[in-house]
Amino acid sequence: MADNYDVLVIGSGPGGYLAAILAAQRKLRVACVEKERLGGVCLNWGCIPSKALLRAAEQYQFIKDEAAHFGLGLDNPRHDWQKVIGRSRKIADQSERGVRFLFKKYGVEVLAGTATLSGAGSVSIVGKDGTSSVSAKHIIVATGARAKLFPGMEADGERVLTYREAIASTTQPESILVLGSGAIGLEFAYFYNSFGTKVTLVEGADRVCPIEDADVSTEVARSFKKQGVEIITGAQCRSARREGDEAVLTLADGRVLRASHALLAVGVAPNVENIGLEAAGVALDRGNIKVDSSYRTNVAGIYAIGDVCGPPALAHTAYAEAHVCIGRIAGEHVPDVDYGNMPAATYCQPQIASVGLSEAAAKAKGLEFTVGKFPLSANGKARAIGASEGFVKVLVGKKHGEILGAHLVGHDVSELLANFVMARGAEVTAEHFLHTVHAHPTVGEAMLEAVAEALGKGAHL
Repeated sequence: MADNYDVLVIGSGPGGYLAAILAAQRKLRVACVEKERLGGVCLNWGCIPSKALLRAAEQYQFIKDEAAHFGLGLDNPRHDWQKVIGRSRKIADQSERGVRFLFKKYGVEVLAGTATLSGAGSVSIVGKDGTSSVSAKHIIVATGARAKLFPGMEADGERVLTYREAIASTTQPESILVLGSGAIGLEFAYFYNSFGTKVTLVEGADRVCPIEDADVSTEVARSFKKQGVEIITGAQCRSARREGDEAVLTLADGRVLRASHALLAVGVAPNVENIGLEAAGVALDRGNIKVDSSYRTNVAGIYAIGDVCGPPALAHTAYAEAHVCIGRIAGEHVPDVDYGNMPAATYCQPQIASVGLSEAAAKAKGLEFTVGKFPLSANGKARAIGASEGFVKVLVGKKHGEILGAHLVGHDVSELLANFVMARGAEVTAEHFLHTVHAHPTVGEAMLEAVAEALGKGAHL
């Protein structure tokens, strides 16, 4: 006989595991189906282990290139690739255990296996012990996404990689072609380059990180080139394949690029196949599950959250959607997710952090605004810690004085971004933001200075 649940979540990535916990906190009977490791891509092969790798890269780069400037004698720096990767995997294991602990604490039942919708309120699960059926009043699809591959791209997992293989590979590439300069491409390019791999970054658009503000792209490209990364832009890829012990990219203009490895980082594709969406009658929109503002699909009792619903494919977006979805299921008043105030961050060094409109987007909307830009080289704390590369840029609306957008480049600027997100969410004007006292000396003062420049009240440039 099928087990009956109040809420059944398919997938235990950030959106899925949080939705399960939130539902259990409301005293609902909850189960979560997972075919691999609890925590999904983010905790096991993405967000968390990649930050461990990037931290190792930052430390190694500091020892090699910057320690002497601080009067520190750290001669003959070296690295152990196996230990670098091993530490990252241990942290992924800790994250997986953390989710398992939380599930046990709140009473979420884990169902190991692959789930398939078999109609509204019913799910079939194939596990190691065979097939079982469960039913639930509310079913939440949170199956996430995987690396996107275009026709002609052949990832073999050994020479031509996706993030999934790259994150745990115990072999350091001698050279690597990184295709795509979004967050995944930039972070891996920085990581590999810091440890001495010859990196070529290939981007189809006319600039790196093309979804960011143009000034951000210029600054990041300058920094990466200074660090030794070769950058090729405006280069559409016709094919990516393995040839013997090499990875080969063939570009649309006929150029052929070769390296020991290649990383395909051209985006992600939602996991909508083979989970019974068609049989259940769940509608798709351009390959993503179509949902309303409560994350209900067109089929009563079936919901979807996270990457499977389409961009922005961010873990914190899935978290936010989980809160709304479960809140609405519980009959609570929960405000809609504000996608216009969704932060984004890329964790290479210098980091990229942004929220709101870019200059190009603001102009396209016909908005009148002023721009304030403050270089970190003019910030005392940034100079003191040897992190004076980058800037804070703010767009302020002329009519109402609202902060239309903020764009930051620099060391650990992702840690500053929430200030602008909170200000925009609370509708704090630029004038009010300017008169919010920040501790001195802090790198965060650069935010005040950028706002002051936008208002014509700057004093430190």
